[in-house]
Amino acid sequence: MLAYWPTVRRLHPLDWVAAALLTCGLLLLATGLLPTASAGAAVSRIAPLLAFLGTVIVLAELTSAAEVFDVVAAGVARAGRGSYPVLFLLCVAFAAGTTTTLNLDTTAVLLTPVMLALATRVGIAPLPLAMTTVWLANTASLLLPVSNLTNLLAAERVALSPAGLARVMWAPQLAALLATMACLWGFYWRRGRRGADGYTPPPAHRPGDRVLFRVCGLACAGFLLATLLTGLPLWAASGTAALVAVAAFAVRRPEALRASLVPWRLLVMVPGMFLVVQTVDAHGLHRVLASAIGADGGVLGMFRASAVGAGLSNLLNNLPVYLAGEAAVPVANHQQLLSLLIGTNIGPLITPWASLATLLWYERCRSAGLRVPLRGVAGTSAVLAVGGVLLATSALALTS
Repeated sequence: MLAYWPTVRRLHPLDWVAAALLTCGLLLLATGLLPTASAGAAVSRIAPLLAFLGTVIVLAELTSAAEVFDVVAAGVARAGRGSYPVLFLLCVAFAAGTTTTLNLDTTAVLLTPVMLALATRVGIAPLPLAMTTVWLANTASLLLPVSNLTNLLAAERVALSPAGLARVMWAPQLAALLATMACLWGFYWRRGRRGADGYTPPPAHRPGDRVLFRVCGLACAGFLLATLLTGLPLWAASGTAALVAVAAFAVRRPEALRASLVPWRLLVMVPGMFLVVQTVDAHGLHRVLASAIGADGGVLGMFRASAVGAGLSNLLNNLPVYLAGEAAVPVANHQQLLSLLIGTNIGPLITPWASLATLLWYERCRSAGLRVPLRGVAGTSAVLAVGGVLLATSALALTS
């Protein structure tokens, strides 16, 4: 038993949270507090989500190891040519593109350290770059099913393909991006906040292994094209792309293939979260949320759903809130459900636990030695959460 003690001591607090959630969910099932039928329904829904989540994170980790993100980040800084406004626009495009195509957790886990390292290399303030990643990890996650686990659930409920979801959510996503850009510039990027007029562009980054760089870059591009242009299930598209990357590393750099590439914490936390929420939902949460959200499928109902989703996400966590809220929204009220999605995607910015991406971002910042001013970040994030949710919901109502 003592032989396992060093491993236990190395566990991160989030590992303990994940284990506690799964243990709690299994105990609720074993004691009968969670009906077997509800548990079966939860498992059937999360199985493809877990397959997607596990493979897409492996793909993103290997893409990062192949230095694809480093090349792009250095290219972004060089393209800015020492101009902060241009660098701002390029960083927004970089973070938003990563979130949209590879999901928000990838932005939080992998892009945050790349951006912080870039800040060190070119001698600019790290906080504006860090805030760009965490805010856009959440607010740029509306457009495609791959962008967020909640999107996968919503797209399944309203029977929308990736292209179909994009056609419905392009206006809310644009509104959210504009709100995010305005808050980023006003609170963190303007001259009075960043403390410098310009920066020195870094030299071009050359990957150590060009073969791995090209293969992983093409695997990511293929994954995106498969999700947009084919009817291939998302887990199959991400799994195929991840297998390509794994095969390339197995040939070129086998020592990089290790068990820690698999996001075990997420794969434990998500089913635990589902089981706990299903239990709470079976014992009254559904009725509370149904009363708060209402059955109005019109504009008022849309704003109520997005407000409830955003508010409760900051009190609890956006994934369980979306799951419980989805069950409370009448089946025919597709626009109201998409409004709930807006609230649970854009709203969870204020508290550190509001979304998993935000939790992961705080962890990465701490690991990099960046001190995050919690009170100041919570205040500015509240402004964006309220403004972004209102603008995005208004855009959905206008284009419905």
